[in-house]
Order: sequence, then C-alpha cells, then structure tokens
Amino acid sequence: MKRWIRLVLLAVVACTASCAPRERTIVLLSTNDMHARIQHFPRLAAAVAACRDTLPGALLVDAGDRWTGNAYVDKAPSPGMPVIALMNRLGYRVATLGNHEFDHGQAFLGRMIDSMAFEVVCANLRSDTCTFPQLPSCAVVESGGLRIGFVGVVTNYEGPGHPAGNAANFEGLEFPDPQQEAIRIAEELRPQVDVLVLLSHMGDDRDAELLARESRYDVVIGGHTHERRDTVVNGTLLTQTGKNLEHVGVTTIRLLGRRITGIDYRLVPLGGYEPDAAYQAEVDRYYADPELNRPVGSFARAANGWGVANWMVDAITDEMDAEVGFYHVGGVRLDSIPEGGMSTARVYDLEPFDSRIAVMRMTPADMRRMILAKYNDTENRKEAHRIDLISTTPYEILTDGEDNALDVRFPALREGRSYRVAISDYAFKNYRDLHFTEGEITSEKVADVLLEKLEEDSPLAPDNRPRQRVVRPETKKR
Repeated sequence: MKRWIRLVLLAVVACTASCAPRERTIVLLSTNDMHARIQHFPRLAAAVAACRDTLPGALLVDAGDRWTGNAYVDKAPSPGMPVIALMNRLGYRVATLGNHEFDHGQAFLGRMIDSMAFEVVCANLRSDTCTFPQLPSCAVVESGGLRIGFVGVVTNYEGPGHPAGNAANFEGLEFPDPQQEAIRIAEELRPQVDVLVLLSHMGDDRDAELLARESRYDVVIGGHTHERRDTVVNGTLLTQTGKNLEHVGVTTIRLLGRRITGIDYRLVPLGGYEPDAAYQAEVDRYYADPELNRPVGSFARAANGWGVANWMVDAITDEMDAEVGFYHVGGVRLDSIPEGGMSTARVYDLEPFDSRIAVMRMTPADMRRMILAKYNDTENRKEAHRIDLISTTPYEILTDGEDNALDVRFPALREGRSYRVAISDYAFKNYRDLHFTEGEITSEKVADVLLEKLEEDSPLAPDNRPRQRVVRPETKKR
C-alpha cells in the first residue's frame, strides 16, 4: 500500500513539473516616422537579422509616416514604393497610418496599401469610398502559441477633425476621436489576446492622456511627435523611437503561461550595425537617379535651421515681387544645409510636398491675428506655443506668464497699410483666422523656385540669424 502511494505521489510530482507554466518571450521591433529614409534600411536589416537569429519570432511593426522626406522615394517612378518594397522584404507584420500617408491623396494611399504585404490597422478612420476601402481597426498575430493584439490610431487633432495636412486630402473620410476609439477597441479585444499593443500616431502627449484613462494596453508604440520615449504611464509602457530611422525600438515581453511577468524596452541606435550588403545594393539602385543627383548650385557657408527657413521665405517673396513673406515651419523639412554643392534631390528633400505659392494683401493687423491664432492654438498643440511662421519681416510675439501670446510687434511695418504677401499654399488653405484681400494660389511651385534661385544665385550665403522671437515676461526683465 505504501509503495503504491509513493508511486502515485511521484507521478503527481512528475506531472506537476511537466505541466508547470513555462516562461515565454515576445519581442517587438518598432519604427516610427521613418519619412522615407531608406538609406538607413541596410542597418535596420542587419539589426533585425541579429535579433531574429536569437528569437526567430520577433515581430516588426511601424507607427506611421513611412514616406515624405526623401526624394529618391517621393520622386521615384512609383512614388513611395521603394520604402514599401523594403518593408515587405524585411517582413513587417503590422502598421498603422500616419498623417503623411495621406500627402498624395486617398486614391494614391489606397493603391499603396494594396502593395503592402503587412497588415495596416486604424481604428479611428471611417471610409465608404471605393478609392480608399475601410481598414480594419485591429489585427491579431499568433506567435509561439500566444495571441498579440495590435490596435492602430492616427491623430485627428491638427485638422481639426483630421490628421495634419491639406484638408482636400481627407474629404469624404471621417476621423473619430482616436482616444475614444482606442478605449472602445481595447474593451472588445482585451479578453481575446494575451498581449495588447497600441500602434499610435497621436503623439506622446496624447498617448499619455489616453493612458491616464485606459490601462488595458500593455504597450504603446507611438509616433508623430518625433520624440524618444521610454516611460510607464498608469502601468503601461509608452515608447517612441524619434524619427528618420535612426533607431529601432526593442520591446521584450516575458510571460509565465499567459500572465505577463515583465516588460522591458531598449532604444537601439542603428549606427552601430554594419549595413546588410543585399539591402545596401537595393538602396544603391534607388539612389542611382541621374536627374535627382544633378548638382544645381551651392552654399558658400552652412545654413542652420534659421538659415534654411530664411532662404525659403526670401525666395518665394522675391519670386512673387511681394513686400512680406511667410513660410510655415512644418514645411521646412531640413534642419540644416552644409557648405558646398546642392543636388536636385536635396531641394526636393527640403520641399517634398509639391507646394505652390499663394499671394494676398494683408495689413499688420491681419498678420498679427494670424500669428496669435497659431501661437495660441488649443487644438493643434503640436504647432502651438512656438514660432510657426518664419517671415522676411522681423517680429516679436509678446506672451504672458502662462505662455499665451498677447500681441505681435512689427518694427519694420506701418500699421494700417496693406502689403503684398507671399505665403505657402498649405498655410493659405489650412490656417484658421486668416484674413486678407485679393488672395489666390499661383501656379508657381516652391521647389521650382528654389531650384531656379540656386542656379542663378550660387554660391548662396544664407542668413542664419533669427528674425522672429518670443518675448516672455522673464525676457522683458533682463
């Protein structure tokens, strides 16, 4: 009898040991706001391969803004396709939309999504058009016997009511509140998955707002604000890798059975990896474009951020024989230009939107109203409380102790007089509280004007001095 009991106990112990939950690991490799920087893909491919050598089931995901920012992608025979071809080859699994996915219109984006071998999810987009079919809100990926749910959302704050960009690109589409939709889908999907991930193109500030209300997500992989984030909000990991494919995010999720026991995140610089030769050869083929590589002029000295923006606004103002010019900071896509030669591709990198020049007549009161409305914008917080309009004319924004703009001073303009003003068509079409007379969008393209100025005026000596400034109370005391 004792021997039989002993055998039973041994069998129970053996069964318990063999049936005990085992620890499993999920690795998420993430990118966001790559803005077509395919020159970094060979290093990304090497980093992904190194990870998959250790953990073959590592999942590669993206949080939006895959193109706009590299002429070799944006001006390719099939615009945008170089970055999609590379993503397909590398084995991306899931992605959401960014605002720049809409830069070329809905029909273009619909065709591009058809070319993507990975799933594209967006919970806060409603479409009933045949040119842009409705996307799923979420996707469930099985890996190592575990179910990982991915929910996607895109900003609707800057429009307002749609992502940042020309309003015409969003006509016929609806963008419900992304935070509300993220909460709704989390409630539905959480019981069905072991891990719940939000791919968010709202911005890290909006992600933090969401997480203060919603704790059912395990990880938020964010984008849009170009920040590097590794923080925990209300028990949920919030991440973002910056921009331009300079880093890859590595999120490691450990589970015992189906219970999460730990989540870690590392932001890995891609500069430390030797480029993958096969991917490098593919990128080199995209870069072998004689027209884009054509030198058009040069800079006599390096231009900083102010110098680049000042050159752009000076060029459009001169071309339109205007007295004052404005250019929005978001349309200046290079932070600097080095001394030396400038190629056609570099000009298109600086101005990738096919923007046109608008002209109108404005008084200083009209200009003041436009600048104050932009600085104090409560909806598009990403572009508020900063100098958003670079100008040929100097001005100062006076603010109070809470950084609300109160007034704008124009030392070189005469109050009451009407001036001929040149401005980007984006600001002309999308800025709120814009008052003017005799306004129109011309046929002149900004990039064409910049190319012409380079050819005629090189070597260029940029003006690197700021012409605009914010005067805060502490500034006034000095």
